[in-house]
Amino acid sequence: MFTGIVETIGTVQTLESHDDTEGGGGGTSMTITDCADILTDARLGDSISINGTCLTITALTPSTAPYKSFKVGISPETLRRTNLSSLVTNSKCNLERAVSASTRMGGHFVQGHVDTTATILNVTPDENSLVFRLSPRDKGVLKYIVEKGYVGLDGASLTVTKVVDAAPISIDIASTTGTPSTGAKPEEESGYFEIMLIAYTQERIVTASKKPGEDVNVEVDMVGKYVEKSVQQYFEGLGSEGGVGGGTGGALETMMGRIAEQKIIVFVDAFKQALQGKSTRSAGPTTGVGTGVGAV
Repeated sequence: MFTGIVETIGTVQTLESHDDTEGGGGGTSMTITDCADILTDARLGDSISINGTCLTITALTPSTAPYKSFKVGISPETLRRTNLSSLVTNSKCNLERAVSASTRMGGHFVQGHVDTTATILNVTPDENSLVFRLSPRDKGVLKYIVEKGYVGLDGASLTVTKVVDAAPISIDIASTTGTPSTGAKPEEESGYFEIMLIAYTQERIVTASKKPGEDVNVEVDMVGKYVEKSVQQYFEGLGSEGGVGGGTGGALETMMGRIAEQKIIVFVDAFKQALQGKSTRSAGPTTGVGTGVGAV
């Protein structure tokens, strides 16, 4: 468990795809240096956050304190899910030790379990602050990101300043072709969120130096996940007890089905009105009714 308050910025010394040493275990390993100040109480097996990814210290150098560098093993799943595979020798990374009983919770509860990566769309100065607009690779995480809520970016606890959810696909009933449309501006179609870095934070995390097109690790606030699961299980429980869902598909599924049916009815009625309006206009402007209906 971490707080999202980055303690120091380390430097990648090596990133080996096949490390046969004891600390490498025959897999991918990474050695981080320039971080002696957070290794004063380090031990083998300790958890440490590297760019928001919880990893295990497998080796310390030199063999006795004071230590100057440490090594971690990286699994294939971690390489796929995070931006750690993009790091090279001399890359900078955010570092934070796991919380202790005396740690002040200055950020929020961060697990170090990266949900997805997000691409920086643009960086806009706002006086002495920087506004980052980011588009997550997995758009499903946007439902857990709320304005003024927390989000972990490369391990740093930051406040969300804006969220634009991915626009749903809809049918334009006024169109003769019925072409699917998102009904959103091009910049909003993919979904994004924004955070703001104050001058103090810019000097203490690696994210501030990243440019548009680069990726950051994203961990959403886990509280939202627990709430979602609890609510879902509650409605499913009602259904299994013979409640609204009748025990067949759960109350939540039944409720969503009814909402979908209502939407379809509204769509069909509106589509019929649109067709009637087109038919009236083609017959000639004998009355004012055609213009009114056609505008629906």
